[in-house]
Amino acid sequence: MFQQSVAAPARHQNCSECPIRHRAVCARCDGDELDRLEEMKYYRSFQAGQTVVWSGDRMDFVGSVVSGIATLTQGMEDGRTQMVGLLLPSDFVGRPGRQGAAYDVVATTDLVMCCFRKKPFEEMMERTPHVAQRLLQMTLDELDAAREWMLVLGRKTAREKIASLLAIIGRRSSDLGVMPKPGGLVFDLPLTREAMADYLGLTLETVSRQISALKKDGVIILEGKRHVTVPDFARLIAESGDDGTVGAGAAWSRRGATTS
Repeated sequence: MFQQSVAAPARHQNCSECPIRHRAVCARCDGDELDRLEEMKYYRSFQAGQTVVWSGDRMDFVGSVVSGIATLTQGMEDGRTQMVGLLLPSDFVGRPGRQGAAYDVVATTDLVMCCFRKKPFEEMMERTPHVAQRLLQMTLDELDAAREWMLVLGRKTAREKIASLLAIIGRRSSDLGVMPKPGGLVFDLPLTREAMADYLGLTLETVSRQISALKKDGVIILEGKRHVTVPDFARLIAESGDDGTVGAGAAWSRRGATTS
């Protein structure tokens, strides 16, 4: 079930000021359509570590991540779990037409979500084709991103995996308005090194060693454990093993992903 949470900050209540407005499922909505969405939406905030929804639970909402990051986790019968995806700002949670959640959704950082009551949203999709078209586009971009991630996990070296993840998060941060300082892209890494290790299929020691190596080689500048500056984004792309066209998070940059 949808977990108890505290009310979202008031600054997220106005659609015209929404930081994900141009990337979310409502990106193509006009004034009247935004008014209809206003009638069915509500905001929720979650603390880091809090579960948004458990796999198999009934979902009576769909929605978009406004700020923060969440993980998708798949459990196995013997109790083991695997992180299978990340939800970044503008990514979509839930699937119209499906009652239950396919994955555990857990807030990795403090998280704000813009939620829509599912039944009214499904009815609006039937009456408003471009909302359905936008959701389809986001779903296809998610599929492209999943295929890219298969390459990251299956064929790349540890250094390339770390560089790929940094490129994905850096590119998405830039797309969402995190402007680079002169000479570099600057963003806060939303994952702990333990979470990065889990997601990338690496050990914690390997993640720490590779981040230190990227820092030593000048690919990144690290302040503390989370504040990252990338002086030359093209160099980071090269370190990821991609050519900067189909890889290096290109699909992740386009997507506002969906999940169920």
